[in-house]
Amino acid sequence: MIEETSAGIVLFRKEDSKKLFLLLHYPSGHWDFVKGKMEKGESIHETAVRETEEETGITDVTFLENFEEWIEYNFQYQGELVHKKVVFFLAETKTKEIKISHEHLDYTWMDYNTAMEKTTFDNAKTVLTKAQMLLSKTL
Repeated sequence: MIEETSAGIVLFRKEDSKKLFLLLHYPSGHWDFVKGKMEKGESIHETAVRETEEETGITDVTFLENFEEWIEYNFQYQGELVHKKVVFFLAETKTKEIKISHEHLDYTWMDYNTAMEKTTFDNAKTVLTKAQMLLSKTL
């Protein structure tokens, strides 16, 4: 079995009194957060920042403290079983217009309730709920 570690960010921005979350449309059809594989020598924070810039063009990222959510899942890649661990951080951006990479089909900014409906996987819904809970306490 192949072991992989990725890092990503639950990105949000404020618009008027609302908090909007960024979801990316992946070619396999699902909607999820920015994330990508760690490269040799990178910290998980460095990976999250690099992937955010590569996948969205966003460089103004302000991390919120006390948010580090790990998920794990297995999938098949070219006949091999892959065990993937992903850490998500929570961060704010002021950037509205993004430039998605070739890795994605589309993007959207959505409020929490709409994002919960659009997000495909249960583990992503759990991470989003924890992000919303922290934001409702701190902002």
